[in-house]
Amino acid sequence: MMYIAEVAPAGEGEAIMARAIGPDGLALIKEFEGLRLAAYQDVAGIWTIGYGHTRGVLSGMVITEDEADERLADDLQGAESAVDDATADIATTDNQFSAMVALCFNIGSANFRGSTVLRRHRAGDCPAAADAFLLWNKARVEGALRAVADLTARRSAERALYLKP
Repeated sequence: MMYIAEVAPAGEGEAIMARAIGPDGLALIKEFEGLRLAAYQDVAGIWTIGYGHTRGVLSGMVITEDEADERLADDLQGAESAVDDATADIATTDNQFSAMVALCFNIGSANFRGSTVLRRHRAGDCPAAADAFLLWNKARVEGALRAVADLTARRSAERALYLKP
């Protein structure tokens, strides 16, 4: 299914909704982020809870799975909006959109906007866009940029979702 965003003017008091990630993209994020119901400090020392949520998290905090899902939905809005804005004028399947939201959620909106994934997608070169997901598999380890197995697996899953009809 191809999707080209059309924005109709909102009526008085109505908000225009950005496109939302699909169930396969959401499942991918949940799988790779993992669920932690008690606050913990990530590798950078940032208090985190749920599916990678950091805003307002304090030591000792505990949430339910439903609360984790609500926080994830709130956190995803920025990535959904960034991808929607960047692709609103071009044909983008639901799976392509979801894969790009998953990437954007993980690397941040600014990195996504400058990514080869987006440039190739906007150029209509879907195979090259799919392969460009694989470029985002590195992290700083002991001061050096190195491929990380978990990121490599995540990018492969995002690539596969992007290519899924």
